[in-house]
Amino acid sequence: MKILRIFPHRNAATPDDELVRIGEPSLFDRDLDIDEVHVSVTFKWEIENAKRLASYWGAYYPVKIGGVALNDAGGEFVPGQYLKRGYVITSRGCPNHCWFCDVWKREGTIRELPITAGNNILDNNLLACSPEHIYAVFEMLKTQKAVEFTGGLEAKRLTTWQANELRNLKIKQMFFAYDTPADLEPLQIAGQKLLTAGFTRRSHKLRCFVLCGFRGDIPSKAEARMEQTMRAGFMPMAMYYRHNAFTPIPKDWHDLVYYYSSPIAMAKKYREFE
Repeated sequence: MKILRIFPHRNAATPDDELVRIGEPSLFDRDLDIDEVHVSVTFKWEIENAKRLASYWGAYYPVKIGGVALNDAGGEFVPGQYLKRGYVITSRGCPNHCWFCDVWKREGTIRELPITAGNNILDNNLLACSPEHIYAVFEMLKTQKAVEFTGGLEAKRLTTWQANELRNLKIKQMFFAYDTPADLEPLQIAGQKLLTAGFTRRSHKLRCFVLCGFRGDIPSKAEARMEQTMRAGFMPMAMYYRHNAFTPIPKDWHDLVYYYSSPIAMAKKYREFE
């Protein structure tokens, strides 16, 4: 079946093959040799726009609409279908029940998928998978360059063996997370394991998403967490908590979030903690 995939906007992970379109159909898109159109929507604030696109494309072809924003639990991962080639998902779901995350509600607990080749792992919680699955993923990644874990790795699940295996990969960057106060000690321990395995602070390969802006949080507390992250060995990236990307960041948060989400600024700041 030839499927044309439609996306409301383009980003770094959007496929770029000939059967991908962004937005509304053009005059040249009304007589394509395709069987079906799939409108993919990732973010909840794009749902209404995605429904509008589905109606436009539906005037010419059979249309289906789905994606994370519509609580799609996800099935088998097909490389290059809804993510650019190189991006890989080897498992879905998460056993944790974090208040700020919908993954466990949408996808349930961990489901291991067949492993396909790629260099950027987007699993929600790869380290919650079985040791056999994690080993197989690492073996696949040994064939890849510029390896990234942009889906994130859970610090409290990182073992010494895994840290050593990660050191044997051609790592570009890997992200951990500091979401709640309980995450600090596991992050510090994970940092020690990774530094002992041979990673260095200067490489800037160790990154960490730092949640901020949630109820009860204030900029001074968030900045303290950023500095704790750097002392633990990780370069922070501020993740401001909001449901709608189009809602402006409050003025009292804007400078902090902008500064701590800039890789250039962080590379300079991080040197103070090396």
